[in-house]
Amino acid sequence: MKIILRFLCLIQGLFLFGQQSEPINSDTIPTYFEEIQNAAQKGFKLWNKNLYGSILLVDPKTQQVYSNEPNADNSLQLQNKIYTGQLPDSMNIANTSVQWSGKNWAMIMLPLPENHYERVNLLAHELFHRTQPSLGFVQSNKESNHLDQKDGRIYLRLELEALKKAINSDSEKERKIHLANAFIFRKYRNTLFPNSATFENQLELNEGIAEYTGFIISGRNNDQAKKHLISSIDTFFSNPTYVRSFAYHTVPVYGYLLSLKNNFWNQEVSANTNITDFFIKKFDINIPVNLKGAAEKNSNRYNGIQILKEEQVRENKIKKQIIEYQSKFIEQPHLEINFEKMNVSFDPRNILPIADKGIVYPNIRVTDNWGILEVKNGALMSPDWSKISVSIPTKTEEQKVEGDGWTLLLKDRYTIKKDEKTNNYRIIKK
Repeated sequence: MKIILRFLCLIQGLFLFGQQSEPINSDTIPTYFEEIQNAAQKGFKLWNKNLYGSILLVDPKTQQVYSNEPNADNSLQLQNKIYTGQLPDSMNIANTSVQWSGKNWAMIMLPLPENHYERVNLLAHELFHRTQPSLGFVQSNKESNHLDQKDGRIYLRLELEALKKAINSDSEKERKIHLANAFIFRKYRNTLFPNSATFENQLELNEGIAEYTGFIISGRNNDQAKKHLISSIDTFFSNPTYVRSFAYHTVPVYGYLLSLKNNFWNQEVSANTNITDFFIKKFDINIPVNLKGAAEKNSNRYNGIQILKEEQVRENKIKKQIIEYQSKFIEQPHLEINFEKMNVSFDPRNILPIADKGIVYPNIRVTDNWGILEVKNGALMSPDWSKISVSIPTKTEEQKVEGDGWTLLLKDRYTIKKDEKTNNYRIIKK
C-alpha cells in the first residue's frame, strides 16, 4: 500500500478541509519557481546538493497543476515559461513527494504562503522529501500516540517551553541550562512510554530534518529565525494533537542552536542516528540519573502549573470523545472498507488514537481500486492500515453513497452490501 501523508499543518499555513477558495494568479508561478531555484542554489552546501527539481503546484479545489518541468506523457503543456495541466481525480493532493508520470515530484498545494520566507521554507521542505532517498534517509511517519496522552503532552510542552527560553538566551551558559532542561523533559517523557523514543526519532529524522532544511534554505536572518521558531511553537500548542507534527518544531530549534557552532551538523546525521543522543553529545549536556526528580523540580520554571491544568481539562474532554467514537465506529452498525491499493491524505493536527482500536481521522480522503472516499466528520483507521470504518450509510444513488459527513464514489464494478449477522456494511465486487 502506498500512503501519502498530507501535512496540512498550521506550521505551513495551509489547511485544505473547509478552506475558502482563493483565486490562483498563474502569472506569479514562474516567480515562485525562480525564487526557490535561487534559494536552493545558495543553500547547496547544506547537503552538498542542489535540492531544486521537479515541482507540482496544485490547486486542491480544481486539480489544476503548474510545474517547472514537463512530464513523461506530455499532458502538461508549456505556457508562459511553466507547464500546466490537470491532475486526475484519483490522485490525492498533498504537501508531499509523489511518484507520477515517470518522475519523482515535490507536490505543494496552492495558494502558497504570501510571506517569502514561509513560501521558500515550504517548497524546500518538500524538495528535501523528494531528494531524501539519495541522501540516505528513509521516509517513516510512525505515529507517536503517546503524545496524545496527558503526560506525553505535558512533557513535550515543557520541552518546547525550555527551547523557547534557549532561543532567547543572551549567554551561552544560560542557553545550555535551558537546553539541559529540555532534554531532561524529553528523556523523562520517554521513560514513561515504552518505545516512545524510537517512534519520536523516526519522525524527527523524516519531518524534523526536512523542516530544518526548509528553515535553513529560507535564508532568514538571525532575528527573523528566532521570531519564526518561537511563533511556530506557540502556534503548534493550539493543535488538537501533537502525534505527527511535533518534529516540525523540535529538530529545527535544536538544529538552529547547534548551527551557531557548526553550520553543517546535519551532514553527520544518517537514517541510523539517535537524534536525541546526537544533540545531547553535541551540546555537551549531562543528563541526571534521577530524571523524574529533575523534571518535576524544573517544571514550574516553564509554566508547568498552567500546562498541567490545561492538559487535565483536555484529558477529560478527550475521554468523552473516545467513548463517542467507539460507539459510532465499533459498537454501532457501520460501513467497514477494506483496502486493496490504497492512497490516503489527511490533516495530521487533529487525529485521535483510540487505544488498540486504531486512530480516528476527522478529515481524510482515500482513493483505492473501489473508488474515492471523502470524510469530513470522522473515520476510524485500523492499527495495521488495512481498513477504514465510517458511520452507517444513509443515502445511496447509483454509485454514490453518503453518510454522516462522508461521501463514497464507487467504481462500476463495486457496490455496498449489508452483513445480516453483524448489521455492518462492506464494499464488494459485483
